[in-house]
Amino acid sequence: MRRVLCPGSFDPVTNGHLDIISRASKLYDEVVVGVLINVSKTSLFTVDERVEMIHEVTKEYGNIKVDKFHGLTVDYCRQHDIPVIVRGLRAVSDFDYELQIAQMNHRMSGVETMFMATNPLYAFLSSSLMKEVVKYGGDVSGLVPEVVHRRLEERLRQE
Repeated sequence: MRRVLCPGSFDPVTNGHLDIISRASKLYDEVVVGVLINVSKTSLFTVDERVEMIHEVTKEYGNIKVDKFHGLTVDYCRQHDIPVIVRGLRAVSDFDYELQIAQMNHRMSGVETMFMATNPLYAFLSSSLMKEVVKYGGDVSGLVPEVVHRRLEERLRQE
């Protein structure tokens, strides 16, 4: 079985993330979406909430598994026998950062990294931008799944 890990914080998942996940699901037998637990970072949604939202918005694909983890991504890959990490690239600045990580990951474990160019429709999306726009009353419909849009508004409009 060909397996790939799509890691990230997904706080929250955007249509850009889903673009990469869905395209990877056509190339691999199983895509594991790994939600990173980062205790040093303040998140809008809990890890369990993020896992739940990703489950909901990827259930139609049929070959997506959602899990949470902490620590090094390559350790997770080793523990779960996943030889490839997939990462979306929005811009050259993403590539510079991601290439360093990919090279370190390969050196530490032999895990390969596959880069996918993000669909230009989503190249400007980031979870932090979506949160900021909603916080100040902007509309992100069409940029995040509907369930995520509702939860963003519920959470951020309370503040």
